[in-house]
Amino acid sequence: MSTSNTHQRILVVDDDHEIVRLVRAYLEKDHFQVLIAYNGESALHIARHERPHLMVLDLMLPDRDGWDITRVIRNDSKLRKMPIIMLTARIEDSDKIIGLELGADDYVTKPFNPREVVARVRSVLRRTHSDGKAEQETILQCSGLIMDLGRREVIVDTEPVDLTVTEFELLRVLMENPGYAMTRTDLIEKSLGYDCESVERTLDSHIKNLRKKIEPDPKQPTYIQTVYGVGYRLVGP
Repeated sequence: MSTSNTHQRILVVDDDHEIVRLVRAYLEKDHFQVLIAYNGESALHIARHERPHLMVLDLMLPDRDGWDITRVIRNDSKLRKMPIIMLTARIEDSDKIIGLELGADDYVTKPFNPREVVARVRSVLRRTHSDGKAEQETILQCSGLIMDLGRREVIVDTEPVDLTVTEFELLRVLMENPGYAMTRTDLIEKSLGYDCESVERTLDSHIKNLRKKIEPDPKQPTYIQTVYGVGYRLVGP
């Protein structure tokens, strides 16, 4: 395995010490630097002072739950772009959807294979730090919606908007294929780099979040249109 991960810091937050030990061991084997916290307050303190590149966050913590931590991070101008992967023992889709709607980028359900956690971490970081020369020079535009791939910035009617890593990548694929009806599977594979059933079940939550951030009226979207029975497409107003 390449040592290119050496300078990437991952914050693992879980009150189960054995889970932390296991995830830490596999991440360090993959050459990541690992920070650990066993409760929400410690996680926020470390996030603010150490600025990790990604957080692996348990939902059920003894003081502040993962939903609350995600909400705080997404409302912090210095932390809001940090990717979050949630760990949850709760299998109800509604619990996962809440996390995604608050701004989590992905989730893994307990019990899990630690290799899967490492794979998800690598995948999210690849999307976050993609910086190829061709991409740096690319600007995508659809009417008042502008995406600068190099700067990883999105502007709507001259106003910048903050997107999570997953939201950015989903919008990128839609903007690279204007007017084309993307199936749900194609949209996930082209944006996230893997075919994941769990992401497909919560894709609507990510699209809902995107609409809230870029649409003049999210209830009557003009950019991201639903193609019933197929998926989604981007059509300018």
